[in-house]
Amino acid sequence: MTRLLGIETSCDETAAAIVSDGARIESNVIASQTDLHARYGGVMPEQASRAHLRAIQPVVEQALTDARVDWSDIDAIAVTHGPGLAGALLVGVNVAKGIAFALSKPLLGINHLEGHVYANWLTPGEPRFPLVALIVSGGHSDLVLADGHGAYQRLGRTRDDAAGEAFDKVARLLGLGFPGGPLIEREAANGDPARFALPRAWLDGESFDFSFSGLKTAVRNQVAALGVDPDTASPKERRERLPVADLAASFQQAVVDVLSAKIVRAAETYGAINVALAGGVAANRTLLRTVEDRAQRPILCPPPRLCTDNAAMIAAAAYFRYTAGQRNDLSLDVEPGLPIA
Repeated sequence: MTRLLGIETSCDETAAAIVSDGARIESNVIASQTDLHARYGGVMPEQASRAHLRAIQPVVEQALTDARVDWSDIDAIAVTHGPGLAGALLVGVNVAKGIAFALSKPLLGINHLEGHVYANWLTPGEPRFPLVALIVSGGHSDLVLADGHGAYQRLGRTRDDAAGEAFDKVARLLGLGFPGGPLIEREAANGDPARFALPRAWLDGESFDFSFSGLKTAVRNQVAALGVDPDTASPKERRERLPVADLAASFQQAVVDVLSAKIVRAAETYGAINVALAGGVAANRTLLRTVEDRAQRPILCPPPRLCTDNAAMIAAAAYFRYTAGQRNDLSLDVEPGLPIA
């Protein structure tokens, strides 16, 4: 058995996990900063870094306690080194390097986006290649072809706002708060997705890229057309004066239509055996149901707790790189703009 400690601090979750053989979660501890950033309506990088510094030691210790293991039982240390917020990443990388040095354990730097894909290895039924993965979160909207472990081709990415970022911004326009994804989904459940004719950005030709800034602007314009100032109205005024449920449902449907259409077309184009959803937006059940209805092949999607940032996914991804021989030395640095391919 190979047991890895995973550490994740790329954004606003301080997380540590113990995973064995890339598939069995022995512990998965997450310290969320949602309440800290909610007052700002989004993640504040400096505040995130300070919160990671406060949380990282107790989170790592709790992961060991929950797994009922000690340091001698750990074979390697895996840590997210990009992409993400530079200051936040530095906390996790430096802690991982310190542990690896002190215990003479192997160190592995892991791509955060790859980690999201490997959350699908932590659920029953091993994914099969070739696989097309849609990684959608607050900072990323990437469409990736995986022909094997570590063998990726990025087919498309966002040209402006990521899908999760658009959810957050529209949630603020509707007076719903932060994080926007679950709040939009909750309101949309009682709304009419056909009430407002919002745009879908299909882009040029057969592009697999995404664009959501125009959709966000269209919602903003609709809010203004309904007599609510999108800049000065209070959250309470927005909730009381706007048809929030219908706006949320119309916005969500526009996002889901584009994401589902492009991942299904990519799967057909490249002959994917499996389609995988990953990242925080993958927790959206409307997106999952729509892809399941359209894809005509097995769909993989982790449970919501493994869709959002966590360290178990980092340890899972690291297992396959560890068995393939990857090792990093203490010169490992953060790469805030690290691509998956």
